Parts: sequence; structure tokens; C-alpha cells
Amino acid sequence: MNIEKGLKSSKQSIVDFGITNATTHWNLTSEVLAKISVDKDMGVFTNTGALAIDTGEFTGRSPKDRFIVKDSITKDSVWWGGVNIPFEPDQFDKLYLKITDYLSNKEIYARNAVACACESYKLRLTVVSEHPWANLFADNMFIRPSKSGIENFESEWTVINAPEFKADPKTDGTRQRNFAILNFTRKVILIGGTGYTGEIKKGIFSALNFILPFQKNVLSMHCSANVGKDGDTALFFGLSGTGKTTLSTDPDRNLIGDDEHGWSKDEVFNIEGGCYAKCIDLCKEKEPEIFYAIKKGALLENITFKKGTNEPDYTRGDKTENTRVSYPIHYINNIQEPSTGPVPKNIFFLTCDAFGVLPPISKLTPGQAMFHFISGYTAKVAGTETGITEPQTTFSACFGAPFMPLDPMFYAEMLGEKMAENDVNVWLINTGWSGGEYGVGSRIKLKYTRSMISAALNGELNDVAYKNHAVFGLNMPVTCPNVPDELLFPKNTWKNKDEYDTKANELARAFRANFEQFNNNANEKILKAAPRATVNT
Repeated sequence: MNIEKGLKSSKQSIVDFGITNATTHWNLTSEVLAKISVDKDMGVFTNTGALAIDTGEFTGRSPKDRFIVKDSITKDSVWWGGVNIPFEPDQFDKLYLKITDYLSNKEIYARNAVACACESYKLRLTVVSEHPWANLFADNMFIRPSKSGIENFESEWTVINAPEFKADPKTDGTRQRNFAILNFTRKVILIGGTGYTGEIKKGIFSALNFILPFQKNVLSMHCSANVGKDGDTALFFGLSGTGKTTLSTDPDRNLIGDDEHGWSKDEVFNIEGGCYAKCIDLCKEKEPEIFYAIKKGALLENITFKKGTNEPDYTRGDKTENTRVSYPIHYINNIQEPSTGPVPKNIFFLTCDAFGVLPPISKLTPGQAMFHFISGYTAKVAGTETGITEPQTTFSACFGAPFMPLDPMFYAEMLGEKMAENDVNVWLINTGWSGGEYGVGSRIKLKYTRSMISAALNGELNDVAYKNHAVFGLNMPVTCPNVPDELLFPKNTWKNKDEYDTKANELARAFRANFEQFNNNANEKILKAAPRATVNT
């Protein structure tokens, strides 16, 4: 017998998804979902009322186990390769039946949600989850429809999340027992074998990275965004661990969103309805907005407690360095309502340079902006992905290649057109190391990074002199308010200048080698922006 409880749309039933004889809880509140999780011994309440859970074996994304069904919609449009791995339609259909059969006869949780704050591009989705805390995550991260909106809800996309279901690679076509598979024809995302909640949000983001630019002519972006009192929007691109959430959460500016956005002809809009912040080394002095957002309704993942208490110890990464918290965006005091803003005036590319080579701030020419956007250089921060235990340098096109189904040049050309149309200032910000590479130098202080970004936003770097970096050709300001002058020139922070030259040339060669895959499609302006290897600085 199928039992469906809670507030649900009159237009859909769990049976519509092929799940039968299940007890389905629809659209439960965060408070109820948290209590169920605790009652089922799946989590505990912290001293602030947040729910803390462990995601199990997987505490980060598994990029090699993310697939896209290759069919008539995707076969000639998706950028196939190591990032977008093809999956056969018939294998998907069989796996879908196995998962829905697995969820049948169980107690499960479903909710209606929306992605995209712009009314013209809203995507209605249903998230079906095996665990109550995964449904709480969806409630935190997506836009919550009104009661009347739910009663008349018609879902366009479905996410089915079954962490305890293990695939059989020999018969199911997966690489191993965990998987995340997108099907653009059936408009379904299957997630199994992993409890890491980030797969849910990144699954929808990946879908929209196909739908918005390819079908709607809207640039989808892996970035955070905020807006000043004068309506000046700023975008912050960067991979996990580079500071998107931290730097866009500014007490003097309203937060539009912390991770995923669309840029239409007239505005920037948040794709999500919540924030998903890293917790490692979190403290109220450095990141008060995030710290105080961890309260009743928030979901903490894989954190450790102070001995004998229910107070989180954010300094510890016993389970993973990728400790996380999700919470609704309205848990931040200064948010933009609705979550939209004018077209941006400033764009910041954030990179965590493990070599300690790149300057903490530099202003980019249009060609350099395109080059660095396509390159997407940073370091993979420990714990962000399975198997990463120390920072590793990497190139991720568009600062989000794992979520981009289309050719990176497609997104880059859209960004280039928008930058030119709106006369946007573009800055490269290094939030990584200074005074030496990882293990030798030190991480650039957050207060200095904030000061540099504030100066750029306030126009305080418009009239200062700039010095050109001999290897990377970057324009470095010679002075910046509240920042030591010597920090602005990375070579000056190294004790051994010859070692700096060696590292700078080494990184430059890595940039050039990585960009070879894009050379044939890049214009002359972009190609000239490449760093010059084997040049003394």
C-alpha cells in the first residue's frame, strides 16, 4: 500500500516516479526532518541547534563517477571526455528501475523545490531521498515554493538520491558502486552509493549549465555574487576552497548567492536558495556571518566535536578537511531580496596558488581575462574531492569544469561578449600562498584579501600605478590601502629570488601546456595573454 503524508501537489504522486508501496513524507519542515534524523540515530544536535551528520564513505564529490546519458539531445552538444563521461540510455533505464524498486516498500522523503531566482528561468524539481537529512539539505539549498505553489506544483526535473544503494559495475555500467548520472531526455538525476550531499546540488547545477546557456542564451556561472548599496554587482569565480563563500559574504554588501548564478541580458540571479560553506578552521572573528548561520535548521557534515561536548571543533579535520554546512540564504543578515542584481561592474577570479607565484591582486586585460577564465587555475584543497589529502595544482576550465557539459569555449565566448558589452573590470585574486610554495610560505591573510577586494570595488585602484609581472604579464598595483606594499609583488616575499624565478617559470609552462587543448579555438588576443615561460623576473 502506498502512503503519502504531508503537503504535496495534487498533480503528482510518488508512484509517478515508479516507486510503489512506500511511505513517503512530502515537504517536511527542516525542524521535523532534523528530529527524524536524530530519532533514527542518523545525527545529533549541536550546542546551537544545528543537525550534525556523517555522510559516510564519501565526504566529497567523486568526479570520475559522474556520467551523462548520451542520446539524441546530448550526443552532438556535450563536450565528451574525462569530465563528461557518456552513459548508455538503456543502462540508465535499467538502473532507474533497480533504484526505484530498491526505494519501493521503504520510508522515504520527497520535496518540491525550485532552482533559479529569476521568474523567467525557474526550474521546478522534485527531490526524492532515502535519508531525511538529505531532504533537509535540499530544503536548505534550493528555493522553497509557497504553500499554494506546492499545491499546484508540476515538476520538470527529478533527483533520486539513494546513498545505501550500491551499483554493480559489471551489470550497471558504472565505474564502481557509487554514481551520479544526468539524463537530459528523461530529466532525471540518479545518485547512488554516496551520501555526500554536494552531489545533489551539483547535479542540478550541471543540468542548468546545459539548459541555461545552450537552450536559453543565459550564461550559467560557478561563482558567488554580491551587490553594494549603489547597485554595483560583483562576481567571484573560483573552485571550492578559494574563498567564494567567504569573500562574497561581506557585512557592507548584500549577498545574492554564494556559489551558482545565471547572467541574463539584464541581470544576475542566484540559482540556489541557500549556502554550502566550508567549516574547516571556521571562527566567529574571521567569518561571523557563516559562524552565526549555524543554528537550528542548518546541516553540518562530517565535523568533529570538542571532547565530551556537543560543540563543534572546526579546527579538526579528522573525518575530512571538507567539513561543510548548508543553511537557507536568509540565515545571512544582509542578503539581497529577491536574489538578483544588476549586471556586474567587477569580476574577481579567485585562485589558491599553491606555488606562491601569482600576485595577491592584479588587473586583467580582456585577453588575460579570457585566458584565465578558460584556464581556471587553482589548487584542489584537501578533502574537496575523494583522495585529495594535500593541495594539488589543477586547471579547471571556467572555474568549474566538473559541472560544465558544454565545450568550455562556449561559456568563455558568452562571458567575453558580456564583459565587452558592459565594460566590466576583471581582477585575478590569489588567496593562496606568499613567501614560498605550500609547506614553505604562508597563506595570504584574509584581512589583506578583503582589503584588496574592497579597494577594487571602491575604485581606489583606478588611479594608482601598476607594475607588470615579467612572466605572467599581469598588472600589479604598486600600492593598496591597508595592505603592505611588499605583499603586492610576490617575488619580494621570497627569501630566495632564484627559487621564485624557477617556480614562476614552472607554473608558466604548466599554464601553456594546459592551454594547448584550446589553442585551435582561441583568438589572437587570448593566445597573446599566455604567460611567457623561461623568463627571469
